[in-house]
Amino acid sequence: MSEISSQVGAVIVGAGSSRRMGVGKVFLPLASKPLLAWSVDVCQNCELLDQMVIVLNESNLDSGRKLVAERGWSKVVKVCLGGKRRQDSVKKGLKGLRSCEWVVIHDGARPFLTLDLIRAGLEAALETGAAVAAVPAKDTIKLTDDDGMVRETLHRQRLWTVQTPQVFRFDIITRAYEQIADEVTDDATLVERLGYRVKLYMGSYSNIKVTTPEDLALAEVISKG
Repeated sequence: MSEISSQVGAVIVGAGSSRRMGVGKVFLPLASKPLLAWSVDVCQNCELLDQMVIVLNESNLDSGRKLVAERGWSKVVKVCLGGKRRQDSVKKGLKGLRSCEWVVIHDGARPFLTLDLIRAGLEAALETGAAVAAVPAKDTIKLTDDDGMVRETLHRQRLWTVQTPQVFRFDIITRAYEQIADEVTDDATLVERLGYRVKLYMGSYSNIKVTTPEDLALAEVISKG
């Protein structure tokens, strides 16, 4: 890791509306601590990360600042208000970092972040300046038309399910957010549209995103394992 600058920041995104969960999910308890705390605790204890920004919606800002104090998250330099879309929230989070050369972007609703995932992401990002955790697709994927009729069965061997963390050279990701306004579902898509190559590295099937009550139940099982 000697080639990675010591100035590495993280943006933890937890500003979603949680419509599918029915309640604000990032402060729901998971094995006796808030869902958000799982990933932020890992970042706090990661020697490769120097600073963090946590992005929350308006209803959770005060709770977030209180949690920072309670858990002693000294690397958190800002708890900021998110935007309407996930990409708006990430953009605000990036602006809260101070003099970073690399940034790790992670969804606060993915509680099972590990030190190894952060390290592997930073190592992979050295190749192209952009790296994304992902796992090979287990299921057969079919492409359909608007009427639900199968157009094509895709080759599973080349399909990956994308996760976070996503790791970028800071100048690349900030340029992507400044120049591309299209709505996207992950940060790497913006970087791809600028013409940069994005390296996939092996994520974890346990690195689930908690979106529904069923996901939270699965997370409880994983947390015990």
